[in-house]
Amino acid sequence: MARNTCKNEMSSFARRRVLITGGLGFIGSNLARRLVDLGAEVTLVDSLVPEYGGNLANIEGFANRVRVNISDVRDSHSMRYLVRGQDVLFNLAGQTSHLDSMTDPYTDLEINCRSQLSILETCRHCNPEICVVFASTRQIYGKPAYLPVDENHPLRPTDVNGINKLAGEQYHILYHQVYGIATSVLRLTNTYGPRMRIKDARQTFVGFWIRCLLEGRPFEVWEGAQLRDFTYVDDCVDALLVAATRPQAVGRVFNLGGTERTSLCDLAALLVEANGSGEYLRKPFPVDRKKIDIGDYYADSALIRTSLGWAPRVSLRDGMSRTLAYYRDRLRDYV
Repeated sequence: MARNTCKNEMSSFARRRVLITGGLGFIGSNLARRLVDLGAEVTLVDSLVPEYGGNLANIEGFANRVRVNISDVRDSHSMRYLVRGQDVLFNLAGQTSHLDSMTDPYTDLEINCRSQLSILETCRHCNPEICVVFASTRQIYGKPAYLPVDENHPLRPTDVNGINKLAGEQYHILYHQVYGIATSVLRLTNTYGPRMRIKDARQTFVGFWIRCLLEGRPFEVWEGAQLRDFTYVDDCVDALLVAATRPQAVGRVFNLGGTERTSLCDLAALLVEANGSGEYLRKPFPVDRKKIDIGDYYADSALIRTSLGWAPRVSLRDGMSRTLAYYRDRLRDYV
């Protein structure tokens, strides 16, 4: 049962048909595990493209309780088949690397923009009664004009990824306004935890830091004074579930934010302490990354707290300790 929602709401997932795009990825697999415990009939869609984070190891222990379809959200024919008959769609598939979006903008456009429009058209024609929760990103805000960043902050992405994710979320809101599809959007911020990609920094720098720590290698902190907030994946899953169950979420956009804000250097020190060993090196930003860095960022999540009753529960220290413990026993499956 989700910790931030009532029993009656969570029991509504029993025997409901749920589709998760990006289902073998980090957030999708954690969500799937929670849903099968709630009695849902879960289908996971994932392309397993090596760069995008899908990993069959993510469903170890409950693979026999989900249906897996190896397909790409860019394949509209497959999506028409998969969307039919579903009650809820958690639309989590995406290209997450900001740098990759600058070096290969057309692939980012296909996955984060065009595919989102195609999915919504499929819902409109094949299953207009479906409930859709879309995972967006804090990157759409760009460099903050003020802190903490609320949902009224100007939207001015600093990279191709942010522009395409913004288009994707706007499609979702438009299809509610025009066609009545029950959509909602969560703008995620620095989600971390078990099952995230750690082999490189394409998904999150925190994952790569953890890999280096567990392999006994120093990791790099670029500049280090930047302030961030972080959301543990279980708290993120809670938010996704509550967005799919509360009528107040429909047609709206919500920020997710963590319980604490911390500098990257303080986060690095916390990880080294939690691991019991390790070293990090403070270095200047690489030129190509500095151009798209947003500086300090932390979210104002008051809207989702007051409207939907969600609040993060896992502290940064506890979450990082849990994450390190998960990968100590499973490093080979993720590198």
